[in-house]
Amino acid sequence: MKRKKEARPVAAVCQLRSGDTHPFAGLRGFVPLGGGEERVYRELREAIPVLDAAVGKMVRLCGGFQVKCRDAQAQQRLNDFLKRMPCGRGQMGIDSFLSGYLDSLLTYGRAVGELVVAGGRLRAVCWGDVCALEVQQGDNPLDTVLWGRDEKGLLRPLPYQNLLLFTTMHPEPGHPYGVSLFRGMPFLADILLKIYNTIGSNWERAGNIRYSVTCKGDDLDPAAAQDRGRTVAAEWARAMEDSKNGTVRDFVTVGDVDIRVIGAEAPILDSQVPVRQILEQLVAKTGLPPFLLGLNWSTTERMSTQQADLLTSELWALRRTVEPAMGKICRTYLALEGLDDRVEILWDDISLQDITQEAQADLYRAQAEKARA
Repeated sequence: MKRKKEARPVAAVCQLRSGDTHPFAGLRGFVPLGGGEERVYRELREAIPVLDAAVGKMVRLCGGFQVKCRDAQAQQRLNDFLKRMPCGRGQMGIDSFLSGYLDSLLTYGRAVGELVVAGGRLRAVCWGDVCALEVQQGDNPLDTVLWGRDEKGLLRPLPYQNLLLFTTMHPEPGHPYGVSLFRGMPFLADILLKIYNTIGSNWERAGNIRYSVTCKGDDLDPAAAQDRGRTVAAEWARAMEDSKNGTVRDFVTVGDVDIRVIGAEAPILDSQVPVRQILEQLVAKTGLPPFLLGLNWSTTERMSTQQADLLTSELWALRRTVEPAMGKICRTYLALEGLDDRVEILWDDISLQDITQEAQADLYRAQAEKARA
């Protein structure tokens, strides 16, 4: 007699996502994506060129990818589409879309894109502005619904959610909507900008010198003192005006006259140490070696093996984050074309080490295996 299989308990709902917490279900799960922090992150890139260069370097270091299909016809047609597909803003090809997608992902911690379908075929893929959208948890706790403004300016769920791409970087349990690369930088960036602004003010004071001319004399009556002051002021003004035109003019006066530079007693502070300390914190957050950003803090200009390995791991983590979106583009195109939609993303190799050193390492490894054999 066969024993009946015992029924295993199956979880009916997701236990780690919020359920009905209040009767206002329309407000449940809303998290605005266009808050004030997005404007702060944009201003950080505009105000500090090192941060803008870091984002550009990381986007370019991620490189591109190739696709591998199981069908030869699907392989050829997909490659042609990825090379010529429109991305908007005058851009063409999957590499242009990937660059814009990664740029938004690093800056805001999230990126959105859209698959443009017309006539039953995939015509274009474009990226969007995350600051103009909001997100709500869907009926399924694992799904998200993107909301945008309609022609009347009202927030509505976008009609074709299956054609949207939404990627987050380092989502948190409480707010699973992505963390920007610039999180934690505004405080230090504010101090750095204050130092730069002070440097500019000090050099304006030191470069455009102001003078203090004092006429000493206690034996003059008030009327004579005023007349003498006006005369000295006029002569000094003419001497300064002629010096601007390249003419040397002597300043001649009678009596005890004291001429000093205003602010000469206050030297300009050395900003090298505090600026470097702040930049070290900012650059450490990006994960890039300083010399890649033009900061020559060490005597050597080469990247060590440890630095290359750490940077490679950071780039591979970024690739894994955007790979589902790239795979969805490929599968959607193949499915709408009636082809086999099984595709594999093959990323280009990240080469950050010296080719000679890599060849020597391979040689030593082969010699060791031969000796063991």
